[in-house]
Amino acid sequence: MIIRFAPKVIKSLVKIKAKNQKLFWLIDKQIKLFQSNPKHPSLRVHKLSGKYSNLWSLSITPDVRILYRTLENDVVYITAIGTHDQVYRK
Repeated sequence: MIIRFAPKVIKSLVKIKAKNQKLFWLIDKQIKLFQSNPKHPSLRVHKLSGKYSNLWSLSITPDVRILYRTLENDVVYITAIGTHDQVYRK
């Protein structure tokens, strides 16, 4: 599996790394787990619905999520990372 990041996700990761090393480490750990075993229960991967119906979600912590979509040739494109409210923009 190849993982690609949207430019805004890269900016968010840089900010997270500067402010919260522990969260950055957890994100890195979960992304690596996702690459090796995308169905691992701790990721809580699920397909979204409604206006997000083309996306999937995986959990980093109880409140932090990664949203992604799958592309051709086993490529995953991460479109958002942040708290539940940040990624779903209520």
